[in-house]
Amino acid sequence: MARAAGLSVRVRLTLSYAGFLVLAGVLLLAAVWVFLLRYVPDRAMLIVPGSADTLTPGVFPVRSNLLRVFAPRAAEILVFLLAFGLFGGWILAGRMLAPLTRITAAATMAGTGSLSHRIRLTGRRDEFRDLSDAFDAMLERIESHVAEQQRFAANASHELRTPLAISRALLDVARDDPTRDRDELVDRLHEVNRRAIDLTEALLLLSRSERAVVARERVDLSLLAEEAAETLLPVAERRRVTLDVTGGAAPTSGSAELLRRMVTNLVQNAVVHNLPGGGTVTVRTATSGDASVLRVANTGPPLPPDLVPTLTEPFRRGTQRVRVDEHAGVGLGLAIVRSVVRAHGGTLTLVPGPDGGLLVTVRLPGPL
Repeated sequence: MARAAGLSVRVRLTLSYAGFLVLAGVLLLAAVWVFLLRYVPDRAMLIVPGSADTLTPGVFPVRSNLLRVFAPRAAEILVFLLAFGLFGGWILAGRMLAPLTRITAAATMAGTGSLSHRIRLTGRRDEFRDLSDAFDAMLERIESHVAEQQRFAANASHELRTPLAISRALLDVARDDPTRDRDELVDRLHEVNRRAIDLTEALLLLSRSERAVVARERVDLSLLAEEAAETLLPVAERRRVTLDVTGGAAPTSGSAELLRRMVTNLVQNAVVHNLPGGGTVTVRTATSGDASVLRVANTGPPLPPDLVPTLTEPFRRGTQRVRVDEHAGVGLGLAIVRSVVRAHGGTLTLVPGPDGGLLVTVRLPGPL
């Protein structure tokens, strides 16, 4: 980008250094005049030998002669100070602004889309070092976010392509085979369409939850847990899963809609990913210091430790976990939970149970 007309920072710093140096020289010469030359007599004074005066005999110079000799030398000194100030100021300004030049180059590269470059400024910690470290940290966060968004977009397009491809295949079969049972075809198309709608709604909710929460209100996680258990009770009974919801009040502040979806996703995830033919889901709410805590645990087969950290990634499904739902789900349940927790300034912890299953702990700040 072309720079606007005007003096650069380096030129202005150079002029400032030279100006201060010349000003210091002028003040020094003024001090010589004030404290020395003005006390020199303006008339010749002859000291007679043997007089009572203690001064050494001889002829002393007068002020006018000293000024005539001193003025050209003072002007030469000021010219030297100006030249030395400009030269030295240019060198010093360049050295002082070198880190800023590196930061500008890194910002220019980031503007062109290259986010992998880092400044990594060395040396003692000063304002430029702090700015460099902050800029590197920002680039790292942006690069991670962009990579996550690209991975999410690729996964989303793949997931959305699947139900559309199935619908197209079913329609092609119906067109090529008019004698096929249309009721069966409609039922299968209805199920595929429902899956596509569920996936689209989950994507929209995930996009909303990743933005900052605008409106905040007081919310009790214990009430949301009871509401989620009541809503999912038919699903739990159909799978012969026991729901156990206990605990005290756990107040926090935030979006009631997003927090309700977070709790529902956790309980639903614990119900549908459980032991086949029966299991338990335990939901506990409490307060710990200034935080409100929600814990959801379920029974199930043991989970590999390296699998647990990936369960909050979009479209990541625990392949070692058993699900007896009509379909495999959209793989966004825990991803939405993580985004909601992050938007509310909380923490999310996933730990495999000692006997199998998963323990999920959500810690949110207390009410404002």
